[in-house]
Amino acid sequence: MTEHKIHSLESLARITDELRGSGRRVVLCHGTFDLMHTGHIRHLQRARQLGDVLVVTLTGDQFVRKGPGRPVFGEDLRAENLAALACVDFVAINQAETAIEVIRQLKPSLYVKGSDYVDAASDLTGNIAREVAAVRDCGGDVHFTDEITFSSTRLLNTHFDVFSSEARAFLAEFKSRYPLDTFIGRIKELKSRRVLVVGDAILDEYHYVSTLGQTGKGNTLAVRYRSEERFAGGAIAVANHIAGFCGEVTLLTALGKEPGTLEYVKGKLLANVDLQHAEFPSAQTLIKRRFVDQDLQRLFEVYFGGEEQERSSLDRHVCDWLAAHAGEYDTVIVPDFGNGLISNDMARSISAHARFLAVNTQINSGNRGYHVITRYPRADFVCLNEPEARLAALDRHSPLDAIADEINRRVGSRATAITRGGQGALLVSADGHIAIPALSSKVVDRIGAGDAFLSLAGVCMGAGLPEELSVFAGSLAAALDVQIVCNREPVDPVLFFKYATTLLK
Repeated sequence: MTEHKIHSLESLARITDELRGSGRRVVLCHGTFDLMHTGHIRHLQRARQLGDVLVVTLTGDQFVRKGPGRPVFGEDLRAENLAALACVDFVAINQAETAIEVIRQLKPSLYVKGSDYVDAASDLTGNIAREVAAVRDCGGDVHFTDEITFSSTRLLNTHFDVFSSEARAFLAEFKSRYPLDTFIGRIKELKSRRVLVVGDAILDEYHYVSTLGQTGKGNTLAVRYRSEERFAGGAIAVANHIAGFCGEVTLLTALGKEPGTLEYVKGKLLANVDLQHAEFPSAQTLIKRRFVDQDLQRLFEVYFGGEEQERSSLDRHVCDWLAAHAGEYDTVIVPDFGNGLISNDMARSISAHARFLAVNTQINSGNRGYHVITRYPRADFVCLNEPEARLAALDRHSPLDAIADEINRRVGSRATAITRGGQGALLVSADGHIAIPALSSKVVDRIGAGDAFLSLAGVCMGAGLPEELSVFAGSLAAALDVQIVCNREPVDPVLFFKYATTLLK
């Protein structure tokens, strides 16, 4: 048995201290090692030859962000596989995304990576450069092995049921037209785009509770309060999603006059987002307070504020700003949550002045039955979920492609995308329709997934990228977003490209 080789990181740090003290040369390798193959084994054997002791650390399960179904093998099994190799002396699981803290604790004489990492500029994460710097700060050196290489990702995608048969067939077709390098290159073109986001600022609150069950004298559900968390949601979240991919983003929204809100919103925006805000004359900034249980299931939701009754000065201010500036942007993205900011006059002004307009009109508890895409006289790209699309078309039973065709006709849009949760997304345009399966196998929280889809698909369509590539990018962003609690963080471009690598390798 080889369990004695597996240690905590803290225990391993004490061991490596002693080894260095006795003059032993400690070599460190780090990775995911999700599927042990010949390339891994030769890499580790070569690393062992370069020193006296070989230590291998692996990324813990919750920090493996390589796409759906990963890791296939849990951290304990992966550690056991490594420990079974004769060339490996010690193993530890690293509960972090990078090896930087491992390097600082273990202070290896030599850090050994595979030949895939020789060119630091091609590392999408930028981590290898930081890891090399950390090794040299600790007085160590770096070596790149040149052994036979295999791709764990490609092997897992081919031989394990990571994807459904529908998803595998779609991905095979997609990457024949857009290989990984081509896809990444087209997405990086977005950096030069100027984007305006117009929509409601929402302060999402999660009050985490544990359920106690039915009360003793009624049918009311009782819960016990645990903690709470606030997120910058709505158009703020959309602006941040886009800001990771586009160089210049402006957010046009309205906020209440309550103390601290403006400072909070400014503090949540990424550095390349310019905030242009109007003040609600009387309404407070919308807060959506959700009570969620231990499984993140929403039990109850309360709205605070958001609906402004004194519209004239607000409408005039926003419409004047749009008339003066909307045409300066390559793309205008409107996540219209129907919560009180965008009036019919504003919708007409947006349609009149945007050079390329991508819109979502969301159905939610605050606007059900009153809020449809057809209040926009014109849009270039429409993004809705199935209930929103059927409500807009007043059609409960027709096929979705017919519904999307009808929406395209009514607002003059080039394309309409209809998102369908676990069934993926459908895009319909004059060129036909494209169906994309869901690209995520893990859902933590669906709040914000449609916004992430609109953000990426909208800027891609606005940049003139192919429709299929645009809706794939939107689906990929949504797949990442459903793994994030509410709007705790925007879609990270590094993770986006890593996810794409897993899907298209």
